[in-house]
Amino acid sequence: MPLLINRAVAEDHWLLVDEDNLSTHINEDIVVPYELFSANIDALLDAKGALGVRVNGDQDLNLLLQYLDKLSLVTIEFPAFTDGRGFSFARILRRSGFTGQIRAEGDVTRDRLEYMERCGFDAFAIPADRYSADIANAFGEVSVHYQGSADDERPIFRQ
Repeated sequence: MPLLINRAVAEDHWLLVDEDNLSTHINEDIVVPYELFSANIDALLDAKGALGVRVNGDQDLNLLLQYLDKLSLVTIEFPAFTDGRGFSFARILRRSGFTGQIRAEGDVTRDRLEYMERCGFDAFAIPADRYSADIANAFGEVSVHYQGSADDERPIFRQ
């Protein structure tokens, strides 16, 4: 699965772990599912490696908001095109001061990349069947934005 970080193709150095292999990789740069994070907060925060959490629209962001300064990555899953809760999650994270990487996974399509970026995403795991060499051209295709965004809250009439 190709990964775009800050609009460029990049290698993924993060390791997705589950309950079975958490103890083996606890001191590496790991991404854990939300349920595993909530059940092992203290151990994960004491680990030496960087920490990322994978969330979906069904989970409560309030727990993550308490630990934003300890997280380096939040991965937000988009299970289907019709599920837009991830856009709101990214906005909430950025408005709460999260400066780490916010990554979109799942149903990530070219036509939504720029909107995702405007909400605060800076990394995109794009399914291989949807990836093309010109995918980075999706950014900037729309030259005028009427609504505010994560990088400029002002709507167009205030700019």
